[in-house]
Amino acid sequence: MAIDDTALAPVIASHRFGLSQLSLASVGTDPRAWVLGQFRRPLLFDTTGLPDSTAAAELTRLLRQRSEPQSEERQRLRDGNLLSLRRRWQHQIETPTPVYERWVMFWANHFTVAAIKSSTAGMVWPFENEAIRPHATGSFATLLRAATVHPGMLFYLDNAQSIGPNSRAGQRRARGLNENLARELLELHTVGVRGGYTQADVRELARLLTGWTAGRAPQDEGVRFLPALHEPSSKTVLGRSYREGPEALDDVLNDLARHPATAEHLADKLARHFVADDPPPALVQAVARRFRETDGDLLHTAEALFGHEQAWVAHRPGKARRPEEMLLSAHRLLQMPMGTPAREIAALTAMGQPLGRAPSPQGWPDRQDDWLSPDALLKRVEWAVAMGRSAGALADARQLAELAWGPTLSSETRTQIARAESGAQALALLLASPEFQRR
Repeated sequence: MAIDDTALAPVIASHRFGLSQLSLASVGTDPRAWVLGQFRRPLLFDTTGLPDSTAAAELTRLLRQRSEPQSEERQRLRDGNLLSLRRRWQHQIETPTPVYERWVMFWANHFTVAAIKSSTAGMVWPFENEAIRPHATGSFATLLRAATVHPGMLFYLDNAQSIGPNSRAGQRRARGLNENLARELLELHTVGVRGGYTQADVRELARLLTGWTAGRAPQDEGVRFLPALHEPSSKTVLGRSYREGPEALDDVLNDLARHPATAEHLADKLARHFVADDPPPALVQAVARRFRETDGDLLHTAEALFGHEQAWVAHRPGKARRPEEMLLSAHRLLQMPMGTPAREIAALTAMGQPLGRAPSPQGWPDRQDDWLSPDALLKRVEWAVAMGRSAGALADARQLAELAWGPTLSSETRTQIARAESGAQALALLLASPEFQRR
């Protein structure tokens, strides 16, 4: 059955760009306006009462300083993480602006901080709340700075421990320069692997970043610049010279944000995430051009991406949803509140996405080959069956499929659901279907 653009557009808005609407009618008669309007009027996440980076840093400092087991501090750290995650998930399940939430998730993944060491055990959600959410539709340069000097990033990529070899501290200590943050700033966060930088640029940028640290002593309050750790003299990055001192940080980040390769890198990554594994070149070029023309204005960048005709074309077989996206979409379709997240965390881990613990600074991968191996597909089916058993009585899967996909639902999926022996099996079949598994 051929599907016309009028029928396809609401499905793309709901499932490709958003987190699945219970009914396509909620998208309205102008799906593009529904998507773009979310960036002008997003429902912001209320972080009141959630642990912040200062509280997380204090708990981890106490754990490091005391030799005896600190079960109370560890439990407080775990409880804080679970509370933050549950509140975030519930917001994403209930929000009327799910496309905006997907946008925030993209940037939080672009600037990954992972809880893979004690210093970042409580930093993942404060990093998202403090560095990403407030700047997600502002200037990319502002977002870049907020992410770079957040204590979560300084700890995760070891800049908090980086010391200029010729600084006052470097001349007294064996520890020295750490290049991790500088390398990822160039390779992942800005110009990308094709951006023309060299190892010499990485080292010079690492020298420039020395002095920016966090939590080095109990009296420290957040991020600070310590001149005693800073490598003296000027530095040269990508052919530009930067002065000694803390002012160089803004100078180099502004230059990296405006570098032509940064526009290309970000446009390609955005189009790949939201549209197709191999995005249309015309779409990438249009997004990059708007990014450059508006000096990295992320609101205008979003409008260029979601307003482009190539973003609304069917790309078969469609992007594979990440496990967390599947979880959130299922709860939204079923209007099912998020309970204690322990079971969901275990299910996501089994499907290859342990939340808060991305495998590398590159974050979670974005191509179907990374998510749809035979074993991963089996785990997804097992998750769908488990969801069917626990939530099969909450909705009629046949009616839900028609409401949420309309005429784009394939005859094969429609037939399988219709022949299901129970509500649980019908829901499992819907959640395991290509329509739900891809976007």
